[in-house]
Amino acid sequence: MPELKPTYMLEEYEKKKQKQVSIMRSVLNYGVGILMIALGCLLFLHEKLNVTINPSFSHETVRILGVVFVLYGGWRIYKGYKKNYFQ
Repeated sequence: MPELKPTYMLEEYEKKKQKQVSIMRSVLNYGVGILMIALGCLLFLHEKLNVTINPSFSHETVRILGVVFVLYGGWRIYKGYKKNYFQ
C-alpha cells in the first residue's frame, strides 16, 4: 500500500501540469487569433482607413491576404476554445 500514494501524487501533479499548459496555450491562441483578425481587418479595409501599404502589392492581393489573416485568426480562436492539446 505505501506505493500507491506516490503514484497517485505523481498522477495528480501531471494532471495539474497539463491543465496549466492547456490554459496557457489557450490564452496564447486567443491572443494570436485576435491579433491576426485585427491585422486581417486592417489589410482588408486599408483603403477606407487611409493606411498606406507597399505600392508594389495590388489591392486584390492585399485584400486576399486580409481574408487569409482573418480566417487564420478565427482558426486560432477556435483552437483555443476547443483545447485539444493532449490527444
